[in-house]
Amino acid sequence: MRFYRPLSPIKAMTFDLDDTLYNNEPIISLADASLTAFIAANFPRAAALPRSRWNEIKRELIKNNPPLGSDMGLLRLETLRVALADDVAPCSALEQAAQDCFNCFYHARSDFRLDDKVHEVMSALAKKVPLIAITNGNVDTQKTGLTEYFEAVLHASVVRPSKPAPDMFHEAADMLSLPPEAILHVGDNLEKDVMGAIKAGMQSAWIAANREMNLSREAVTLLPHVELSALDDLLRLA
Repeated sequence: MRFYRPLSPIKAMTFDLDDTLYNNEPIISLADASLTAFIAANFPRAAALPRSRWNEIKRELIKNNPPLGSDMGLLRLETLRVALADDVAPCSALEQAAQDCFNCFYHARSDFRLDDKVHEVMSALAKKVPLIAITNGNVDTQKTGLTEYFEAVLHASVVRPSKPAPDMFHEAADMLSLPPEAILHVGDNLEKDVMGAIKAGMQSAWIAANREMNLSREAVTLLPHVELSALDDLLRLA
């Protein structure tokens, strides 16, 4: 554990999820593969679209509706509606087809087992201080077994801007009835989590589950209050 800023007493913690409590990259890769196989088996025209076209659809959707960029689930669903339009004609059938594809991805996206150590640490922390999850993603915390540790799980959406915007940090502080400076936010992303939390008035802990941690290799705007060597370092701070 390495300290970069003085820490004030911590009365609650907020957590990023993806790449903080688990490595999200292989999970998303498997979910993408499941969706690709499902589309190939059921929607040949959409399956033939190049990756560049899928990305173009996403860009166009966000350009026409910028808040959509904060909602990964809705953005994926809207992208599927556009991509499947040549395969499915009636609107009602298109809606069902898009939902079926989304469900395929969402099931696979949340179909993983957390390390036992994560459960141990989160269970112990939840007995010490209230915890809230703040995520830009759409993982199903009920399915992954994380829900029980949190007072609330805040997902970015079209009405809840994604980090590093301060909205979810402030919402969490309001829910906890605590000033932001009494809350430690734990996350892997030095912009979305560390900078976002600090600019929102919170304290920040940096830990990454998806890469070797080395600040000299990272694009750093603001240093965190503390760099964790392991998740259980938090038990010494709570």
